[in-house]
Amino acid sequence: MTLSAACPAAGRTGRNDARMELLYALESIRTPALDAFFSLITHFGEETLFIIIGLAFFWCVDKKEGFYLLCVGLMGTIVNQFLKLYFRIPRPWVRDPQFTIVESARAEATGYSFPSGHTQTSVGVYGGVARWSGPMWLRILCTVLCVLVPLSRMYLGVHTPSDVGVSVLIALLLIFMIHPIMRNEFDKPRSIHMFLGGMVLFALTLVLFVEGYTFPADTDAANLQSGAKNAYTMLGCVFGLIAVYEFDRKHLRFETRAPLLVQALKLIPGLLLLLALKALLKQPLYALLDGHHAADAVRYFLIVIFAGCLWPMTFPFFTRFGKR
Repeated sequence: MTLSAACPAAGRTGRNDARMELLYALESIRTPALDAFFSLITHFGEETLFIIIGLAFFWCVDKKEGFYLLCVGLMGTIVNQFLKLYFRIPRPWVRDPQFTIVESARAEATGYSFPSGHTQTSVGVYGGVARWSGPMWLRILCTVLCVLVPLSRMYLGVHTPSDVGVSVLIALLLIFMIHPIMRNEFDKPRSIHMFLGGMVLFALTLVLFVEGYTFPADTDAANLQSGAKNAYTMLGCVFGLIAVYEFDRKHLRFETRAPLLVQALKLIPGLLLLLALKALLKQPLYALLDGHHAADAVRYFLIVIFAGCLWPMTFPFFTRFGKR
């Protein structure tokens, strides 16, 4: 079933729709150079880049900040997925068939439109980096990306201003709400346990929503399956973060600072092994759990355990190697 069929309003909106006016204005100024520029910029909002940045901070820069960025990203994804499935708003070109998008962006513009996942990710991660600390040039760069990535989603024609605006608001709320908890309470287990317990409740609520809510018959099946997968994925990630926090606090206490060569040895092989583990675990777990999305919860729990517990156990070896 197409998204046009999934939404009765699809195909009946036009230039008189306030949510489309800005998109038509941006469509009118498109050029090949701007298309290429914004097609590049929009990749800075992808989930893979969020994971790389979060782990780079967690392993190599500041453990608290890495934990902070990962929590902002995970909470943002939980809220984003709930809103997508609850409102089920189609993409702009489905709402208005007269509107055209930059074709290179179509492949990544899957699922429902509201709110924007790329915007949520980019503002959450880059805004989180700028909010925490760092040199002025880095904070300025992150602030610029917080503006350009949402703008790219509208320029490319894959999101409306309301999709982008709500995502920016949610990301900013999470940045400023979670920051004092991680900055001031990270070494206080009671406070962190309460915060992570709240994240578990949010993740469980999303799982119960996708499993128990009676969706209308015209709900797009692919989007619903994607939402269910993401719900179980977030649940596994949150339980993994709890285990990582406890293990590091009680046993590991790994150090993030190291010479540049050692940081490269920690980061690059770690990311490659993480990607390999992600791929290798998928089919066996799906076979073991009969294709249920609970396999995604187990898979991402194990991935987080590797990233936060097992791989950091190798850091002393890399440090000794770097000294030699």
